[in-house]
Amino acid sequence: MISRDSAQPDPPKVMHFLALLTGNFALALGPWFVRIADSGPVSAGFWRLFLALPLLALFAKARREPLWGYAAKDWVILVGAGVVFALDLASWHVGIEMTKLGNATLFGNSGSVILMIWGLIALHRRPHLREYAAVAMALGGAGLLLGRSMEIDARTLVGDLFCILAGLFYVVYILMVQNVRSRFGSWGLLFWSSVAGIPVLLFTAIALGEPVMPTNWWPLIGLMIASQILGQGLLVYSLGHFPPLVIGLVLLTQPAVSVVLGWFAFGEVLALPDAIGMALVGAALVLARVAEPASEPENG
Repeated sequence: MISRDSAQPDPPKVMHFLALLTGNFALALGPWFVRIADSGPVSAGFWRLFLALPLLALFAKARREPLWGYAAKDWVILVGAGVVFALDLASWHVGIEMTKLGNATLFGNSGSVILMIWGLIALHRRPHLREYAAVAMALGGAGLLLGRSMEIDARTLVGDLFCILAGLFYVVYILMVQNVRSRFGSWGLLFWSSVAGIPVLLFTAIALGEPVMPTNWWPLIGLMIASQILGQGLLVYSLGHFPPLVIGLVLLTQPAVSVVLGWFAFGEVLALPDAIGMALVGAALVLARVAEPASEPENG
């Protein structure tokens, strides 16, 4: 989950585009790692954060981002944001276990549309045409995908709803940290929000009766590297160099990769109504990105 700096971006180079594309590809692998991990889905979120802590601290130090000396109100915001971050991961990972990988990735990134709607409410202004179009496409596409999930199984529909709930939690997280990010830095913010979120995920996993200790560590290590380190790191490096439209279009590689993985690994078939629904929601995400002038959050 990353926010793009509002400063004037430098002209992008080929390596910046490759970093943006690779970062989105790495994030798209996250749901697959969650699905194949032999811990519970919430437990996988716990290990994703816990295993990444040393590397996050190292990256913060390398970027000269301070990890101490904040005001008391900043610590309160950090702890609150970490709890919401954990609820985001818990909801999304539970949803990943219950629905198609493509649906999970697409709905998990629904925060862009929700943030756009929230921004319109906060500014007390009427939507522009493209914002009306984004909302209409998001609702139409989501309706198609949810209807298809209902036809398949009630469990699949519940999984979609958990992923949408994750998108809502992510919006709350972004709104909480947007005013303190400049004081913490990207890696410092991610480090402390992870520290605050770890006990929430652990206690939730235990309360749900999930197995916490895995017998096979490599899916959890892969999840940590792909979602928490490689994906985040490449996005931190590349996001400031691109306009919202490019970021929104490249974002759509995530559900595309997840659809292919779901097809090959789990036999998840994408029917025509699914494709239309995903195309509508994807177009809504792109329009929402274009409507966001200041920051471009990434979920994953």
